[in-house]
Amino acid sequence: MKTLALVFLGGGIGASLRHLLGGAAQALSRSATFPWGTFAVNVTGCFAIGLLAGLAEERGVPSGNARSFLFVGVLGGYTTFSSFGNETINLLRGGEALSAAANAGGQLVLGLLAVALGRASARLLWR
Repeated sequence: MKTLALVFLGGGIGASLRHLLGGAAQALSRSATFPWGTFAVNVTGCFAIGLLAGLAEERGVPSGNARSFLFVGVLGGYTTFSSFGNETINLLRGGEALSAAANAGGQLVLGLLAVALGRASARLLWR
């Protein structure tokens, strides 16, 4: 029950952070159609999970309840690939095929690169 409570609390924190950063990124972009907010959230979330996964592998932290709180709760509430999928489909339905391809391809490539960079950063920081 303690782990469930930690995941619940972390999810609320992650969702709140997603709302704040996503809204700020979208507002800064001044784009009414391209989902820059979700784009920014997914890329930074991939970096964060890469960094934390790297630390877990290199140093064994976080572990146990802290890992559940951070990985499942905070990052699970923060990153939202369901929004990514829906927004990409909406772009396609709106005749914005190039924007849809840029959104899907950009998030995939930059997200994977961010995970790799996060893991590499963890190794460099904790040697």
